[in-house]
Amino acid sequence: MNCPMCGAAAAPDATRCDHCGARLASVACPSCFGMMFAGQEFCPHCGAKAEREVPSAPAKPEPCPRCQTSLEAVVVGASPVRECPRCEGIWVDTETLRQICADREKQAAVLGLPTQLPSNEGMEIEQQIRYLRCPGCGELMNRVNFANFSGVIVDVCAQHGTWFDRDELRRIVEFIRAGGLDKAREKEIANLEEQRRLTHVDRMMAEPSGGPVFDEVERHSAVSAVAQALYDLLR
Repeated sequence: MNCPMCGAAAAPDATRCDHCGARLASVACPSCFGMMFAGQEFCPHCGAKAEREVPSAPAKPEPCPRCQTSLEAVVVGASPVRECPRCEGIWVDTETLRQICADREKQAAVLGLPTQLPSNEGMEIEQQIRYLRCPGCGELMNRVNFANFSGVIVDVCAQHGTWFDRDELRRIVEFIRAGGLDKAREKEIANLEEQRRLTHVDRMMAEPSGGPVFDEVERHSAVSAVAQALYDLLR
């Protein structure tokens, strides 16, 4: 592949030209949100057809949480996102991310996609932890391991949205398609049940001989209700 600006050769996974610095790749896959080389028609990660548009109406200026460059509004497939042209991160508002997760989970269920969770081996680990500010409200965001065990640490503002560094959204989509959210629900429910068991043991040990007997059926029903509520919330 060659840079469209200076004609220099470029590696297939390069996002910028080593010679002139021109941008070579951007998020253009409407299915997995993978980065695609300028001019590619199909995504090299999942094979979906490229679908990326720039809205005609100017968007409200918002700074990139990572490098403070002005974010650019783009529409990838049916998903409006904000993209940083410098560090190649993506800002996704809360409602859009909820829809992306729901759509990919339904797609996995219908197509019966592989259930082996993607490996995080070889992924670059952030050496210096830095808390980022939400481009919407300016407050520091929380660092969250998506779904508690995906291995992808994202920056979240509960009110406005989630920041994904380069290629993190694609890794999240792979995680969801492999059944990661279902496994996350199962782990949370199992943790609740284990906490219920330990609490029961602790109370039984603390009760003197002849003390009140706990109604195990009622307690189990209450914990099951909490587990079901958590399951519904994660869905």
